[in-house]
This record gives sequence, C-alpha cells and structure tokens, in this order.
Amino acid sequence: MGIVRSALRAVARATAGPLSGVATPEKWVVDWFSGGTANSSGVRVDHETALTYAPFFAGVRVIAEDLGLLPFFLYERLARGKQRATGHPLFPLLHDAPNDMMTAMAFKEALQGHALTWGGGAAYVVTHPRTGVIEELWPLRPDRLHPRVRYMGNGRAERWFQYLDDANGIYRNLAPGEVFYVNGLGYDGLRGYSVVEYAANSIGLGLATEHYGAKIFSNGAAPAGVLSHPDNLSPEARKRMADDWDNIHRGIDRAHRVAILEEGVTWQAVGLPNDANQFLETRKLQVTDIARYLRLPPHKIGDLDRATFSNIEEQQLDYVSSALAAWLTRWEQAVLTQLLLPEERARYFPEHLVDALLRGNTMARYQAYAIGRQWGWLSANDVREKENLNPVDGGDAYLIPLNMIPAGGRAALPEPERAALQRARLISGRRGARVRANLADAWAPKIAEADQEVADLEREKVGELLDEHLPEDGGRGHRSVWTFVNALRSLYAEDGPIGERMTALWLPLFTAFAADVAVDAAEEVGHEDDVDLSTWAHGYVLGHVAYRLATSFGQLRKIAEDGDGDRDQVAEDVAARLIKWQTERPEQTARWESSQLPNAAARETWKDAGVTTLKWVTQGSAHCPYCTKLDGRETDIEVPFIAKGDELDGDEDNEKYVAKRNTFHPPIHAGCQCQLVPVV
Repeated sequence: MGIVRSALRAVARATAGPLSGVATPEKWVVDWFSGGTANSSGVRVDHETALTYAPFFAGVRVIAEDLGLLPFFLYERLARGKQRATGHPLFPLLHDAPNDMMTAMAFKEALQGHALTWGGGAAYVVTHPRTGVIEELWPLRPDRLHPRVRYMGNGRAERWFQYLDDANGIYRNLAPGEVFYVNGLGYDGLRGYSVVEYAANSIGLGLATEHYGAKIFSNGAAPAGVLSHPDNLSPEARKRMADDWDNIHRGIDRAHRVAILEEGVTWQAVGLPNDANQFLETRKLQVTDIARYLRLPPHKIGDLDRATFSNIEEQQLDYVSSALAAWLTRWEQAVLTQLLLPEERARYFPEHLVDALLRGNTMARYQAYAIGRQWGWLSANDVREKENLNPVDGGDAYLIPLNMIPAGGRAALPEPERAALQRARLISGRRGARVRANLADAWAPKIAEADQEVADLEREKVGELLDEHLPEDGGRGHRSVWTFVNALRSLYAEDGPIGERMTALWLPLFTAFAADVAVDAAEEVGHEDDVDLSTWAHGYVLGHVAYRLATSFGQLRKIAEDGDGDRDQVAEDVAARLIKWQTERPEQTARWESSQLPNAAARETWKDAGVTTLKWVTQGSAHCPYCTKLDGRETDIEVPFIAKGDELDGDEDNEKYVAKRNTFHPPIHAGCQCQLVPVV
C-alpha cells in the first residue's frame, strides 16, 4: 500500500496548492515550452487537449464504457464445462469492486481509457503481507509509469516498472507482481502505441477546425475583410473607424446588422468563404479519421451518414467481434498471466460475458434458438435464461429430432436406445398434435369470419335472383322456377361472383395456415429445408371452392325441383336455406377445415421431408366407433387409410361406414378430431 498512500498524500499536498519551481514545474509550464505533440495543424495536442476533441473523447468513452459494463467473471474449469469461481479471492475484485473506493466498472473504465490514450493502463496490486493473496487493485497514473525490461541472460527477460512523480517526490521501482498492466498494439509487446501521439495531426486538424469555426462566429459569422476610405486617414482616425466597426458588428448577437458607410467608405471581403474552404467536409472527414484510429464503426461516435436500419445491427456485431473483442482478450490474458499463479492457470480462467452485446436482431436470435431447441442442446429454460426471463415448470427438457438414428436404422440401436427413441417418438408426436391443435384453434375464427362473408354474399346475390324471377307479387310472368335455376347456375359457376369471392378470401387464409403447419411439421421430424406449400394450398383451395359451389347449387336446385312449380313455396324454402347457411355454416366450415387442413398440410410436409409411414391417432375424450377402429393404424404415406368403397364396422347401434373417397388423413366425419403422426 506504500505507493497508494504516497499518492494520496500527494493529492492532499496538491490540493493545498504547491508552488511551481525549476525542479517541479507545473504542467502548464512544461506545455508552454514543449508545445505538446508536434503536428502540422499548429494546435497543441497532448493527452489532455486530445480529450477536448469531441470525436476522440466519444470514441475513447464508447470502448471504455462498453468494456466496463460487461460482467467480468473468474471461472473454474470442470471435467466438462465451467462454473463461476466465487470462492477465489480474485472473483469479487474483477466482478464487484477492486478496492473500497471504486466499482469494477469505474476501475475498468479508467484503465481502458489510459490504454487507449497513453498506450497502456496500469494498476498497483496490493497483496496480503504474509499470504501474498491479492486484496486490492488501484489505478496508476500512466504518465508517471514507465515500463522497463531487465535482460537476465539465456534469452530471458523480465519486465519491471518505474513510477516517477517529480512534482510530489514519489520514486519507486515496482516488481512485475506489483503492477497489473494492460497494453494495446505496440512495437515490443511491453507497451502500446499512444493513439494521441500517432493521431496528433488528425486530432490537431479537428481542434483547428473547431477553433476556426468558433472564431468565425465570434467575429460576426462573416469572412474577414477591409474598410477602404478614398482619402488618407490619420492613425487615430483609422483606429476609431475599426473600433466603431467592431463595436457595431462583432459577435454572434450583432451579426447581419445593416452597415451604413459614409464619406465614400467601402467594404471588401478578404479570404475564402467556408464552402470554398470545405469546412463542413473537413469536420466530417476528421470524425471518420478518428473512428479509423480507434477501429470503430462511425455510428458509434455519432456519424450516421452511412448507417441505416438494415446495417446498423450488423455494424454493432462487427464492432463487438473485432474492436471490442481485441480489448476483451487483452484484459483476459493480462489477468490470466499477471494475477493468477502459474499453478492456478490450468484450473481458473477469466472471461467477459458478452451475450448482451451479441444478441443481434430479434429474428436472427429466435432462429438461432429454434435450431438449438430442435437439435437438443437448448431447453426452453435455457432460451428463457438468455432472454432474461424466469424459468417455467417443465422447461428443462431437451428435445431431439426423430430421424437422428444410426445409419443401420432402429434395429442398429441397443435395446435401451430403441426404447428411448420410441418414447421420444411418442412425446414428439403428441407435441406436434398439440401444436397443430393450437394452430387450428387460432385459425378457426378467421375461417369462420371469411365463410360468414361468403354466406352473406350468397344471401344477397340469391335474394336478388329471387326478386327478379320469383317476386312476391307474382308479376313478370315470363319468369319461372326454371329461369331462376338457370340464373343460379351462372351465379355458382367457378368464374361467377360467388366463386371469385370465395377464392379471394380462402386462398391467402389457407396458404398462411398451411405455412404455419408446415413449419411445425418439419421441426417435428428434424427437417431443416424450407417447405413451400403455396402451390399445394392453391390446388387445395380451388378444389374446395369447386366442391362448395357444386353442393350449394345442388341444394338450391333440389329445393326448386321439390317445389313442383310452386313459386312462392320455392322462394320461401330458398330464403330459409340462405338464412340457415348464414347462421350455421361458418362455424361448421371452421370446425371442418381446422381439422382437415392441418392434417393434409402436415402430410404434404412429411412427404417432402422423406417420411414414408404415417399413423392415425384418435383425439378427444369420446371417440366414435369408426375412429376407434382406425386408432394406431399405420400405412404408407402414399396409401389411403380407407380406400373408396371400404367399410368400417360401427357398434351395435351404428351402421357400417362406407368411404365415399380415398381417405389419406382425418377427418372422416363431422366433429372428428383425429390426427396424423409421422413414423420415422
């Protein structure tokens, strides 16, 4: 603690106001004679004036703050993995507070700022006098610390440090174990280059342009010029004229006042305007120049000329993985080699937690989580922890793709693995069925809403035909039930208004529904490639539209045929059917499609993924006898579960079910909640 106490006493003496002398000159005296770092701008640049230049200060602050805010942990290596070494004496110094006067962030900010401006940041290491355990870390002034090398023969060298404080009479030689030192790029690996010294021209030019702009505004926001009088003026008259002009026009508050020139006096501007001097362009270029020296993307120090919403996240990730990562590595290696004993390095290692800065955009992050979940190295709670969310019950399970088995197939697996695979298949199949059921619940109201619009349109259009062909007053005798039926045929044609409206409503709805199902079905079998069901969905919709048009027209035509020419009765029955469609059919359609489409879309997805076998699984608390007989049945994906004309026996009170079509997937009747699951 000797050097720290000496430094504190020096601060106290400095506060009392030490006198400047030849032996201990004040800094302003040194600067007066030395002029700071030499550069071509004519403006003195040193480590303090450089920080008055906004772009340079912003760049130093960005890197220092970003490094300071990252949690810094000491880890213990395990046989597999790692754990935080909270019991090690270094852990609280790196993560919480290196001493009793500053936090870990303040400490790291200070040293990193020194490293960026002076080339290296150093701290005095305070150890226990008997045990040698590190107890505190105290930052050291970089302008007073001088790294030295002692060559010991046999090609070996040792670094030590001189701490020289002439002003306060502190002179110490510090051994390697007494100093923690982080340096940047340098020629000898012992100390880094001073960015201030190497960038003196750029910083000086930036300060010069700032000074130039300030002088312009302080002089009236106009270029310098001369007042010309036609006669010879005495020195007193010239001085009086200049003073009067300055008093009226000098300064920002007096800029752009009207000048009244008497006795033939004229004004002539001297020098170039700001646009000719490329004033603004020079200031922008210097910002880019400073970003180049510090290896920063320009937007980090406020230059947004080339930053867009599409590239700024990628620039941020590039900054973290390049500029910031280099400093993080320097810190971690410095702690490893300087603060840990050689025998400890195989067991402990330091590391920054950079997850927060590497989060990336939301979509990319969620896609990465999905891959981790799909391939079994992330659980739901692992993902929630990365998103700073609390764990949920049952969220620690790790899922595996069903198709990840040895090349020899399931038979090549030992019995325990085969049983585990069977359990995984069962769990995954149930999970997929639940997900598709949830999707169906989400899409069902939208299907009902679309079909309600179709039913309303049918009532409107068919009602117009009733008014035209079967009016209540019995007029227009050339109209009849059969002309009404012919008009219905045109209305329900595939290119008619009902068909066109139904296609326009169903196509985007069913395509999006199928896409959601495809994503889950592909994940269920570990299929990574995108599955595009848009073409299949288009054919699915056209087929269902044609079926709906045919059945609706068939029902209305049958009503007309059963009316035996009674126009009033036909009109009444048609109107009643339209009302029934409006009130009942939307919900019926939603129930049917929310069962049929998920199974059909999942089957198409599994075909694309190479699945060859499907299983029929009953769902719901009460199953009909037909579904019960299909439960557990497996079949080739290209073979129907029930071929057209096949029969299924019912129970004692039910007649046989005769299939009217080839049935490749549920449902087989209204209210059927059965599902398909893949067999892989």
